[in-house]
Amino acid sequence: MATEESDDHGGHGHHLPAVEDWPRGFGEASWWPFVTAIGAAGFYIGAALFLLGTGDQPMIGSMVGPIVFIAATVVFLVGLYGWLYHAFIVSFWEGEATEHGSSGLRLAMILFLGTEVATFGAGFVYYFFIRAGTWPPTGAELPHLLGSLVLINTALLVASSFTLHYAHVALLNDNRSRFIGLLVATLVLGVVFIGGQVYEYYEFIVHENFTLTEGIYGSAFYGLTGLHGLHVTLGAVLITIVLVRALFGQYSDDRHTSVSTVSMYWHFVDVVWIFLVVVLYVGAELTL
Repeated sequence: MATEESDDHGGHGHHLPAVEDWPRGFGEASWWPFVTAIGAAGFYIGAALFLLGTGDQPMIGSMVGPIVFIAATVVFLVGLYGWLYHAFIVSFWEGEATEHGSSGLRLAMILFLGTEVATFGAGFVYYFFIRAGTWPPTGAELPHLLGSLVLINTALLVASSFTLHYAHVALLNDNRSRFIGLLVATLVLGVVFIGGQVYEYYEFIVHENFTLTEGIYGSAFYGLTGLHGLHVTLGAVLITIVLVRALFGQYSDDRHTSVSTVSMYWHFVDVVWIFLVVVLYVGAELTL
C-alpha cells in the first residue's frame, strides 16, 4: 500500500498529509499528535511530582518533578516538530499549488482551542470556589498583584495580537516585507511578555515570599498564570516557525493556512490573559 501511494506523491515512499510520517503503513494516521499529547500530559505530571517533593515531609525526591518536566518538554517539542513539519512544511516543498486540507486544519485548531477552554475553565472553577469563601484566605498574605508590571505586560500582549493580525493582512495583500516585519514585532512582544512574567515571579517569590505553596490562592495563581505562560511560550515557538518559513518565501496570499491557525491560537492566548487579569489580579484586590 505504501508503495502504491509513493507513486502518487512524487516517489517519496510516503503519504499525505503526514509526509515521511512515523510509523509508516498506517494509511493517513499520524502518531505525532499522540507523541505531543504525551509530552503535554508530562507537564502536569511533573508539576504534581514537584508538589509531592516539597514541604516539611516530602513524599519523593525534590528533583523528580523537575526531571519529569524537562523530559516531558523534550517529548512535547519533538512531537510538535514532527506534527507541524509533516502537516505543513513538507507539502510546500512538494510543490502543491494550493494548501492541502486547509479547512480541516483550521477546524482542527478550533477543536483544539475548545479543549483549551475546558482546561483553563477547570482552573478558573477552582479559583471561583476558593474566592467564594473567606477572603483573603485564612493564613495567607497576598502581595499587591495589580501593579504596573502586569498592566505593561497586558498592553504588550494585546499589542502583539494587533501586530499579528496586520501581519496576516499584509500577507493577504501580498506585502511580504510588511508581513515579515510585523511577524518579528509580534515575536519580540511575545518574548518580552514572557520575560515580564518571569520577572514578576521573581519579585513575588524573592521579595514578597509568595510561592506556589502559599495556601490555596498560591496554587491557583501560579497554576493559572504558569499554564498561560506555557501557552504563550508555545505560541512564540509557533510564530518563530512561521517567521522562518516566511523568510524562505513559503507563504503567499493563497497559501497561508499555518499563519491562520497560529493567529487563532495567539488571539486565544491573548483573550485568556485578559480574563486572567480581570479575574485573578483584579479579583484578588477586591474585598467583598
